[in-house]
Amino acid sequence: MTKGPISQFIQHHYRHFNAATLIDAAKGYETHLLEGGKMMITLAGAMSTAELGISLAEMIRQDKVHIISCTGANLEEDVMNLVAHSHYKRVPNYRDLTPQEEWDLLENHYNRVTDTCIPEEEAFRRLQKHLVKQWKDAEAKGERYFPHEFLYKTVLSGDLKQYYEIDPKDSWIIAAAEKNIPIVVPGWEDSTTGNIFASYVIKGELKASTVKSGIEYMVWLTEWYRNNSSGKGVGFFQIGGGIAGDFPICVVPMMYQDLEWHDVPFWSYFCQISDSTTSYGSYSGAVPNEKITWGKLDINTPKYIVESDATIVAPLMFAWILGW
Repeated sequence: MTKGPISQFIQHHYRHFNAATLIDAAKGYETHLLEGGKMMITLAGAMSTAELGISLAEMIRQDKVHIISCTGANLEEDVMNLVAHSHYKRVPNYRDLTPQEEWDLLENHYNRVTDTCIPEEEAFRRLQKHLVKQWKDAEAKGERYFPHEFLYKTVLSGDLKQYYEIDPKDSWIIAAAEKNIPIVVPGWEDSTTGNIFASYVIKGELKASTVKSGIEYMVWLTEWYRNNSSGKGVGFFQIGGGIAGDFPICVVPMMYQDLEWHDVPFWSYFCQISDSTTSYGSYSGAVPNEKITWGKLDINTPKYIVESDATIVAPLMFAWILGW
């Protein structure tokens, strides 16, 4: 593949330190795919609100990622941006806001994520109406689904098209739904849609069991990993830290240590974009070698950690992998 201008820029300028690690990790990702491997990408933080979908959606369309693990917030916020983009408010001087100004944002139904304010009415409520219908329809039929499956159904139904405010090709959820690639959403309960679902359970309008649980995600992931880890195996590309990464990476030691399936291969590539401080005792921010002691990575697993801002690094790495 002939590399495009962004990749050429990276090749020429990114020679040392974190910049060099970025290109080494991107080349390692390429090699893993060329040798027949599959890749999991994990999304922590507010990557969807950062509009990572602009590059991630293309990664999905071009089969550069085969499974995603993300927080409930990242699952929903890509769709919220899709249906309410023009109503978002940017606050470049967010560091200077007084408590009163923060309160005023709340009173005007804006929820702030750093410099970006999500509009409650247009984002949350537009999605809520259609998602609640999916939950109630499933329960009436005695059916149960994972959180991402309910969102896929909502997106693929076409009910949200009337609200689209960005080019749908920039939505990673649309790309994932159209490809039907698997998503694991550990801790989905810790999200706006999770809270909304809980409110309907409290009101007696839905059963908690209608949405499948995190344990069921782990059981499902175990089978997926067993079916996809032969040959070159499965790589692990971790954006940020947290449960989005910690939950799925543990499927390997769980199978090896708890199920005593000793033929289970380790993750065969590892890269993390991290701004965590290792000395604070962080699991998800630990250097990759620590993961060897937990039975997640092998001695010979290619390991990279780019200690930088994922909103800067991830699109550049994706650009390299896509040949942009």
